[in-house]
Amino acid sequence: MKAKFRTEHDSMGELKVPVEALYGAQTQRAIDNFPVSGWALPPAFIHALGLIKAAAAEVNGELGGVDADRVRAIRRAALKVASGDYDDAFPVDVFQTGSGTSSNMNANEVIAQLASRSGLAVHPNDHVNYGQSSNDVVPTAIQVSASLQVHDHLLPSVKHLRKTIERKAATLQAVVKTGRTHLMDAMPITFGQELGTWAAQLKQAEQRLGDSLRRFRKLPQGGSAVGTGVNVDPRFAKLFARQLTKLSGLRFSPADNLFAGMAGQDGAVELSGQLKSLAVILMKIANDLRWMNSGPLAGLGEIELPALQPGSSIMPGKVNPVIPESTAMVAAQVIGFDATVTVAAQSGNFQLNVMLPVIAYNLLQSIRLLANASRLLADKAIAGFEVRTERVAAALTRNPVLVTALNPLIGYERGAAIAKQAYREGRPILEVAAEASGLPAEQLEAALDPLRLTQGGLAGDGG
Repeated sequence: MKAKFRTEHDSMGELKVPVEALYGAQTQRAIDNFPVSGWALPPAFIHALGLIKAAAAEVNGELGGVDADRVRAIRRAALKVASGDYDDAFPVDVFQTGSGTSSNMNANEVIAQLASRSGLAVHPNDHVNYGQSSNDVVPTAIQVSASLQVHDHLLPSVKHLRKTIERKAATLQAVVKTGRTHLMDAMPITFGQELGTWAAQLKQAEQRLGDSLRRFRKLPQGGSAVGTGVNVDPRFAKLFARQLTKLSGLRFSPADNLFAGMAGQDGAVELSGQLKSLAVILMKIANDLRWMNSGPLAGLGEIELPALQPGSSIMPGKVNPVIPESTAMVAAQVIGFDATVTVAAQSGNFQLNVMLPVIAYNLLQSIRLLANASRLLADKAIAGFEVRTERVAAALTRNPVLVTALNPLIGYERGAAIAKQAYREGRPILEVAAEASGLPAEQLEAALDPLRLTQGGLAGDGG
């Protein structure tokens, strides 16, 4: 009968490990000790660990800490981890030791096992982890993984959403609708202006994320156990950042203060805050779309979103705004993730934060959710909605608030009386103003022209 387990050992003694497992004793202890959630750390984090180990191996070879043959074997194995070939070899629960030591050792053991297949004896601590500590590797992995995911996935998705909105806005620049403040009828705007607002908010979100990334790419690697760099060549940090930049394609540099990079997670809090800010913007866009789409008979009914699926198991023909609803739920979840990151980042004492894995998990989940939701919102809601122009125009002509444009000509109180009369009698504001204001019809028509009102200025301007 084929053996199901093999015996591995670490500094605490021997332990049985599944025979086919690439990891060793320390990973197995973590699996046994932390059966908490069943949530492994996201693949992006594991891939970052692979990049870190490959870069460290190159530098250790350059500095003479590890021999050339082992460097080649470690680098080759680490890059396979970085490419996602062995994601299933990383089962350690998120809710583990707060430094993330279990995940760092999981990477060390897997890479050592793979590297040893070349016929060399590669040790997870002495070779793969040479010149490193979990205490600088795991914060670095948080920063590397989140930076890459924002740069490679989130920012392109947000840009795609913004560009989709801008293209839609360009087709609707002259389509006027009733503006709303406090959910109540207000002065007119164009659909182009309304969508342009969303695009401007997203542009600002892109800029804020970019600003945060510039700081977040300064890494604490080289600080070792407590930030002093014990057992690490003084040249390591700079050479490591250079090598990681080459491997990842994204520019990294050493932290200005290695102690701060390990003791605090301020950069993670800042980035998480920017993710929350983006979530708030997406929630706003989603809710605007839901209101504009509401009805279609008893609500605003200004637009018609693409019909994607039946909306009710009992009401035939009902269609719901499912993509904005999905987006709003993503936004709520990201706001919750940000609260977790905030609490976790407070949870360090002296030289080390001890909630690093949960920070990694929440940051990366937020980035993934926001990237996916942004693309769905662009492609399945914004790109395909249609304006119900007749309904929009009918509501606009009955809007008594248009009388605001006459304030400079007849005063606020006379304007209020005309607005109330128009609303009370259900008549167009132009008709009532013609009777009550004493102004010539041509002047009234020019002053109350909805499209002209979206451009600002005084009622008497422009002739």
